[in-house]
Amino acid sequence: MDDIHPNNSDNNLKSNSSLKRVGNFIKEARESRNQSIEELASDLKIGSHQLQAIEEGNEDYLPEKVFIKAMVRRISEKLKADTEFIMNEFKTERKEVNIEEIVQEVSIKTKKNKNVKKQNSMKFIIFILISGLLGLLASSLIFNIFSESFQNQVPREEIINKN
Repeated sequence: MDDIHPNNSDNNLKSNSSLKRVGNFIKEARESRNQSIEELASDLKIGSHQLQAIEEGNEDYLPEKVFIKAMVRRISEKLKADTEFIMNEFKTERKEVNIEEIVQEVSIKTKKNKNVKKQNSMKFIIFILISGLLGLLASSLIFNIFSESFQNQVPREEIINKN
C-alpha cells in the first residue's frame, strides 16, 4: 500500500483557495494512478461533474462545505493519498502574498532604522559634547579653587623667617 504525498509545486499554489490546492492534490493523485475522472467518480458513486469541480476548486458546482469535506476525505482515502495532510490543507486558508507590499514594507522599515541610527548617533555626539563641557567647567572650577588657596597661603620662606 503506497501512500501518495502531494507535493507543493508552483502549479499547485497558483491560487490562494484551499479547495483549489486540495483539488490539485487530488488530481495529481488520481493522474498518478492513471484513473480518469469518470472511473474514480463511478468507484466513489459521485457525479463526475462534482469530482471535476473539486479538482478545479470550483465551489459553485458543489454542495455545502461540510459535504465537500466528506467527499474530499472519501476521495483521498480511495486514492490512498495522505488524507490527514489533505484535510489539514483543506482547513488552512492562506493569505495571498503581494510582493510589492512586502518590498514597500521592508523599504519603510529600512528608512525607519536609518532614522533611528541617525538619531542615536546625534544623541551620542550631544552627550559627548555636554560631558566634555561639564568636564571643562568642573576642571576650571577645581583649578580656580586650588589656585586661590595657593595664592592665600603664606610662602614657607616667610614662615621660616618669622620664627
